Amino acid sequence: MIYKFKSKVTGDLIMLEPDAKRLLRIMDKTDQAKGILLAAQISDAMAAIEKAIALEETEGIQDPKQVSLRQRSMPMLKMLKQCHDQSEDVVWGV
Repeated sequence: MIYKFKSKVTGDLIMLEPDAKRLLRIMDKTDQAKGILLAAQISDAMAAIEKAIALEETEGIQDPKQVSLRQRSMPMLKMLKQCHDQSEDVVWGV
C-alpha cells in the first residue's frame, strides 16, 4: 500500500506503507490509513520525529543496509515545516 500525504502548501509526499506507518506511529497517529494532522499538532509531530531520530542515532543502526530514520523522515520534516510556517494541515488517505 502507498500512503500519499497532502497539504495546500506543498507537493504530495508519497511513501511506502512500512515507512509511512513508522512515521505515523512516531507522530502518535497509530498508523491510520486516513487522517489529518492539524496545523496546531505539527510542532509536536516534528519534535517527536526529531526525538526518535536522536534515539536511533544514539543506539546506532543495527543493519548497515537499512536506511536511517533521519534519511527516511527528511521529506516529511520538510513538508511539516512548510505547513507549520503557513499554518496548514496535512492529510493522508483522502
